[in-house]
Amino acid sequence: MEENEFPRAEQGRSGTMGRVTYVVSVDTRLPAGAAELDALQREGVIFLLRKGLDAIEAVEGPDDVEIEIFDSILAAHPGGVLLKLFVDAPALEVAEDAMREVVGEVLEQSELLSEWQITKCEVELHPEFAQQSLDAADGPDAPPADPVVRAAQHAEARAEATAVRLPDEEVEAMCATVRAMAPRLTAFGLDSFGWCEDDEESGVDREHAELAAGALVYAIDLLVDQLFHDVQTLSEAKKSVDECDGLLWYLDDLPEQFAAQYTVLFARRFLVTAVSLTARLTRDDFVQLGCVAEQFLLNFLLREAGVVLDGYGLLSDGVASAWEVFADEVLDEVEYELRYETAGDDGEETGATTSEGGSSDVDRWFTPFDERCFIHPYAADEAGGRESSA
Repeated sequence: MEENEFPRAEQGRSGTMGRVTYVVSVDTRLPAGAAELDALQREGVIFLLRKGLDAIEAVEGPDDVEIEIFDSILAAHPGGVLLKLFVDAPALEVAEDAMREVVGEVLEQSELLSEWQITKCEVELHPEFAQQSLDAADGPDAPPADPVVRAAQHAEARAEATAVRLPDEEVEAMCATVRAMAPRLTAFGLDSFGWCEDDEESGVDREHAELAAGALVYAIDLLVDQLFHDVQTLSEAKKSVDECDGLLWYLDDLPEQFAAQYTVLFARRFLVTAVSLTARLTRDDFVQLGCVAEQFLLNFLLREAGVVLDGYGLLSDGVASAWEVFADEVLDEVEYELRYETAGDDGEETGATTSEGGSSDVDRWFTPFDERCFIHPYAADEAGGRESSA
């Protein structure tokens, strides 16, 4: 695939004085009626997309400005592939438009992916990039100063011009698939999501409760696969998160004051804890969240479930209400533990410290709340004995 096969991105609204690094998230989905991808097919799709992207060194943007794609992360799930593309571009709007064109062309050029659809393409406003983006814009047509307002404004304009509406039958099929997964969340019944069979005024109907529960099961693959990627990224960098230049799915969303403690070993313990937690969610012997790390992970799982449903237009107020009920039941009982681990005695966030016993702040995230809690032996062990081998 040649670079000049790709069309130019359309002119954005911002100025072109500077170049900024943007992270563009692109959600691609299977065509309507297609069977979900199995594990082998997911690997094949990743290979095809990676091959197409690797053939591109740069894309020609407005005014003959070169837009460089210098890194990418791809994660497949049963319904499609999520891409994070890291690009140098003169403006947020240009980066979004160019990456929509690029991914669309990669899909079209592959016979096996030609009927896939792009359901979302937007810049993630990472704090480090937001101010640079604002600084790069100038002139009378410069975007609003608030980067969130700016992104919303551009998204609204883009939706009017290039919105992709999924076929109703595809949305209905996804809805049925997710609802069918709800019984697999055997640790929690639908009553944990606010539905009550004998109370029509309970506030959450059965469909929304099933969507909320099923989406958590559906999102398990995403959570675990992307944590594997984070472990690999840190392993290759041989650095902790605060020094790692690679892009991470979850570890850089943890409290940043402890970033120096997010080492390869921490990432492995966090991953093992995720596997243990999600396995218990699909068994009927779940007691409670076992440690602070599990609370972080459950919040990440809820976030991914929201991404899954939002991509199909299924993230309604009813589903949000169901998740609020679930979070109140599961998370509130240990919320004080999370506050304790991320704040000092005065309530302010603290830096990385080590206790008298030799354990760091994040080591305590794997300490069980009480004797009823199960923590995987690999995650529960103190880090000291394995730090050198990790």
